Amino acid sequence: MKRARRTPTGAPVARRNATRRRPTRPAAPAAIIISSVLVLVLAGIAIFVVPPIHRAVFGSGVASGQEVRVTIPDGSGGDTIAGILVGAHVIEDPKDYYAAVTALGAEQSIKSGSYQFTTGQDAESVVRQLMEGPNVSGLKVTVPEGLTVSETAAKVQDALGVSADDFIAQAKASTYAADYPFLDGVAHDGYDTLEGFLCPKTYTFEKTPTVDTVIRAMLDQYAKEYAALDFSGAESLIKSRYGLDMSDYQILIMASIVEREGLTDEQRLNVASTFYNRMRDGMALQSDATLMYETGGEVTASDIQTIESPYNTYKNSGLTPTPVCSPSKNSLKAALAPADTNYLYFYITSDKAVFSETYDGHLAAIGENSQ
Repeated sequence: MKRARRTPTGAPVARRNATRRRPTRPAAPAAIIISSVLVLVLAGIAIFVVPPIHRAVFGSGVASGQEVRVTIPDGSGGDTIAGILVGAHVIEDPKDYYAAVTALGAEQSIKSGSYQFTTGQDAESVVRQLMEGPNVSGLKVTVPEGLTVSETAAKVQDALGVSADDFIAQAKASTYAADYPFLDGVAHDGYDTLEGFLCPKTYTFEKTPTVDTVIRAMLDQYAKEYAALDFSGAESLIKSRYGLDMSDYQILIMASIVEREGLTDEQRLNVASTFYNRMRDGMALQSDATLMYETGGEVTASDIQTIESPYNTYKNSGLTPTPVCSPSKNSLKAALAPADTNYLYFYITSDKAVFSETYDGHLAAIGENSQ
């Protein structure tokens, strides 16, 4: 459905990409080659010429000696590292960075991770620290509720310097099922993901962790906080109230949709009830939240009509094949023990929440609250 439209609604990200064989490309025309060379020349000007000119005319605008923290992601090249350091005003000229790297023979010795530097620092001292490794202890990453695997990977890379691409590639249920029983059977029908299981929390690591270390910390937290909940009792309640047979994984999927739809804990209890009622009555969920997982952005009327995907719950009945985010504990509790209502529709905005038992009532709520 939609918030502020016709049925329930939600939010974002993470597409599945099909692997396709690329046709052999013909040789690039001379004009394209010249254009590419021009782009590289302009990029070089942007990195090595523009900053010094800008400083000479305007100054850096940042006082020296201020403490700043920067993170160098895994696999970063020289231009990326220089750009990060210049952007944080640790050094002011990328040429100084490259000169220091050459002078110290540091080309193959730079380590990824989080560092504490000061603005206006001597380039050689910066490079020496990058060779020694991260100097920030107790590295932290905060993973909010409602993030997808891809969004979590980006947070981890920004905070810890762990490659987002490596994180996404590693975040497969089959990789961890042997050590975490709640993942048994999650990899199915071409879907092999930890979506929904990367527990929201602030995590602290003594040093730059590996991808595996980060993922295991999140799964350990899920086991501690979520898997201890009474899924069995909830499944009995849902069966008796709605006539639905739900597995632990299906309840997690429901919780992820509820997370994206409701804005408060009270709303989430009613959103969960609405969705269970619709499933009981054989109605499609009609949730923007599930389709936004496919599109990565706002859902249009055209998307609803044309996108053929199991995440399009306007075209398909029942739940999606995987969660659409990692839900909060309260969203999971709402999916485990929803409010007992007859609601079939809801209209939720930032300051309005109206639940209705009939479509006419739903239309009236939209009319009254969308002026």
